Amino acid sequence: MSRRLQDKVVLVTGAGSVGPGWGNGRAIAVRFAEEGAKVFAVDRDADRMLETIRLVKEAGGEIETATCDVTQSASIASVVEACVKRFGRIDILVNNVGGSAAGGPVEMTEEVWDAQIDHNLKSVFLTCKHVLPLMESQGSGAIVNISSTSGVRWTGSAQVAYASTKAGVIQFSRVTAVQYAKAGIRINTVVPGQLYTPMVDVRLAKQRTGGDVTALLQQRQSRIPLPFMGDGRDTANAALFLASDEARFITGTELVVDGGMSVRCD
Repeated sequence: MSRRLQDKVVLVTGAGSVGPGWGNGRAIAVRFAEEGAKVFAVDRDADRMLETIRLVKEAGGEIETATCDVTQSASIASVVEACVKRFGRIDILVNNVGGSAAGGPVEMTEEVWDAQIDHNLKSVFLTCKHVLPLMESQGSGAIVNISSTSGVRWTGSAQVAYASTKAGVIQFSRVTAVQYAKAGIRINTVVPGQLYTPMVDVRLAKQRTGGDVTALLQQRQSRIPLPFMGDGRDTANAALFLASDEARFITGTELVVDGGMSVRCD
């Protein structure tokens, strides 16, 4: 039986992970490889992709990697060129880079605000700027942008820049999807909720519960109607559907992956 992404070329940004476990980027790279995709994995830290490489190869997939600063146009252009040189085309782009910073508009510095805009939103703009002309020349393509439920609701802490940029990713995707629909390019967004990814252990617990991972997980689980917490594999499965031909008539929309959190009224 043919796999869903057989011989498709996917460019995944943020394909590494800060620690053991299923971060979104790692899970996306591996899941797409399991479905037959050729993976061009990008991260700013090559070491973070070592486990991704191992898991993709273990799944029988083909993978090439490159380091890239996705806030820099020249760096992205170089990666797109390298991907085309290696695989001949780009069928799927997954924009997975992102990260939060604490604070509201008064306490947050302008420097942190600007860095969040660049990291979470400008990066999506720049990758699309360089990949869309290629997809347009091919007459087809699918782009999946990874947002966050922070872009649609309060998620337990003030992180105004992160929330604003992730809301921006959703609207950027909608507008660009309509613009490029006639070119045969679909653009959609996955909106993950509060998942248990390596970021929880490495960074978030230190910021929010003094390093107590269990306490942070309990806080996050208390907001989720389903009795368990998802991880990067749930994001990956949603992205896989939107990237595949099963979603051929879906563009300019969002798939929320949050265990029901965003529809709670309390």
